Amino acid sequence: MSEQKKNKDPMHGVKLADVVEALVDHYGWKELGLKINIRCFTHDPSVKSSLKFLRRTPWARAKVESLYLYMLKKKK
Repeated sequence: MSEQKKNKDPMHGVKLADVVEALVDHYGWKELGLKINIRCFTHDPSVKSSLKFLRRTPWARAKVESLYLYMLKKKK
């Protein structure tokens, strides 16, 4: 894969912790829990518990990454 092709992926080099923290900063836990209804966002939320869940749950991680990309697009 060429260097140019890798750099077109907006998630390239972005840590999951940074994604979660950016979403929490932008939406807050309550709004984030409404947008993605998963327990780690709605019941006693923390970055640490969210990361643990998201690393083990591909469908939830995909939703979080999708919301992150949407948030970045809206900010532009």
